[in-house]
Amino acid sequence: MSEHSIRTAADRLFEALGSGTPCDPVRELLPDGDLAAAYAVQETNTRRGLAQGRALSGRKIGLTSKAVQAQLGVGQPDYGMLFADMAVPDGVEIARDRLIQPKAEAEVAFVLGRDLDRESITAADVIRAVDCVLPAIEIVDSRVAGWNIRILDTIADNASSGLYVLGNEPKPLAGLDLRLCGMVMEMGGEPVSTGAGLACLGHPLNAVLWLAQTMARVGRPLKAGDTVLSGALGPMVPVAWGSVVEARVEGLGSVRAAFARE
Repeated sequence: MSEHSIRTAADRLFEALGSGTPCDPVRELLPDGDLAAAYAVQETNTRRGLAQGRALSGRKIGLTSKAVQAQLGVGQPDYGMLFADMAVPDGVEIARDRLIQPKAEAEVAFVLGRDLDRESITAADVIRAVDCVLPAIEIVDSRVAGWNIRILDTIADNASSGLYVLGNEPKPLAGLDLRLCGMVMEMGGEPVSTGAGLACLGHPLNAVLWLAQTMARVGRPLKAGDTVLSGALGPMVPVAWGSVVEARVEGLGSVRAAFARE
């Protein structure tokens, strides 16, 4: 992979993030199908953010739906960084200038109480490491104009991350059926997305295990206190400014994202 190409792609996305003006896709700057190059772009901008004083608060998992994977021609999920300044309190209004072209999806969030810093971890290690579970709304966004993205674009663009909102009533993992938990997401009081835990790699904990192993391998292991957004439980939907999006996940309660009027 070319360092110049990686830097050029990273610059394009970083400038779009700072200006709020979407950019052209970056996939033509990278070798076709080179996921490692796309992650190198993501890592370049992660380091830039950290150098500016931003702090990591966790990770997000994307492409947990087999149908979406097939659509993009990949056989595994992807990941992105969560920064502390991306967290929005439940129900607090989100200003228009914080996002470019947002969409919302409902997820299960895990907060870790132990480090997961070995690639050889098991599902049992993940279960022991989970401190609590919360309903979440991930507000995905794209710095690429018109969401004209392929797999290299979304990986390079921090897995199309935007903001995230967690519910206020953490639950212990014990006793939850996260595989069959139903989800309903409403916008303006009308249902816009439904799903269940099995849509997320068969079980949200499967996604967390994949992420933990992957993060250990690439040198950014999950730590105690990290939040993990485990992937969408149903289809994502475009956000209408001036609306309130509410997601209810069986066993976990509800969470709300409020969007300011334009």
